[in-house]
Amino acid sequence: MTDTTRRAVVFGAGGAGLAAALTACTGYSTGGSDAAAPADDQATSKATDAAGGGAGSGGGAGGNAIAQTSDIPTGGGKILEDKKIVITQPAAGEFKAFSAVCTHAGCTVASVSNGTINCPCHGSKFNIKDGSVAKGPAKDPLAEQKITVTGDSITLA
Repeated sequence: MTDTTRRAVVFGAGGAGLAAALTACTGYSTGGSDAAAPADDQATSKATDAAGGGAGSGGGAGGNAIAQTSDIPTGGGKILEDKKIVITQPAAGEFKAFSAVCTHAGCTVASVSNGTINCPCHGSKFNIKDGSVAKGPAKDPLAEQKITVTGDSITLA
């Protein structure tokens, strides 16, 4: 009878208590993390918008600047990781923009040097003038992105 009593406690009344406790924990966990996530996302979005980026940026001359012309070295470039864009200045006053996602395996490019945009994953290199492949294994060029330069500001077009 003692064995039956233990089972009754574990699977009967004790099981109901365990189920209630788990339900309470699940409700707390779901409510807590879901409630906090939007506030964190909104704070990040506002901070990005204040810095000149974010969901409301771009859109031509009226949009927020994603970079300043002085940020882009002549003969080099700058990677905007948050936007997945690389902006280059192949010659003084000539600005180009390309996807920062390598066409070989989808890695984000990591540097711009010696006239190329460089992917760290498998060594692909792309020309800063037109995004064409300078060295494989990538076979396709980086997709060109449309930008507008107004004064010292660069915006997505």
